[in-house]
Amino acid sequence: MKVLVFSDIHSDARALEKLMATEADYYFCAGDLVSWGRKLDAMGEILQRRGEKVYVIPGNHESAQQVTDLCARFGLNDFHGGHIEIDGFHVTGLGYSNPTPFETPGEYSEVELEARLHKFDGLKPMISICHAPPQGTMLDRITNLKHAGSRAVRAFLQREQPRFFFCGHIHEAAGAQEKLGETSSMNVGRKGYLLDLDKQRDLGFI
Repeated sequence: MKVLVFSDIHSDARALEKLMATEADYYFCAGDLVSWGRKLDAMGEILQRRGEKVYVIPGNHESAQQVTDLCARFGLNDFHGGHIEIDGFHVTGLGYSNPTPFETPGEYSEVELEARLHKFDGLKPMISICHAPPQGTMLDRITNLKHAGSRAVRAFLQREQPRFFFCGHIHEAAGAQEKLGETSSMNVGRKGYLLDLDKQRDLGFI
């Protein structure tokens, strides 16, 4: 069972086409298909090639309604606040970021993020997908080495300890990985990450 997770495409059609050419059983977009909600349909036309295998959460550059409408038009799955079971794992998704200086369309307060993440409490084993990275980690480090992630996401990971966690949002941290307690976490970026659950089992990692 293969799960492809990616984020922060920002209208890079070539990058998205390469991802859709990758064979997987599930495709999860962790937000920011475009910038400022513009030209989403162009990305939807590419995602449509994998149709019902595609699950989308909004980043901070899309509103929840825009993602809902996109998924309805192109036969995709709106996964904002969603939960499905894949190969024995509870897979959860939450879009939007913590507040930014740019007042983008998809931002929650830390209080709102915390409240929405509580929906997933007690789901084990879990694969968690959020747009926002946890604060104070390798996954949220920006160019000046400061951290721009979410305190609520960090608290959720510390409390619930999902087996895997994937995020995006901070472009400079794309590809960064960190072990947070029992959680293997990664900022997937536009190159994405292919999680092969069968291989993980064969190697004794899960």
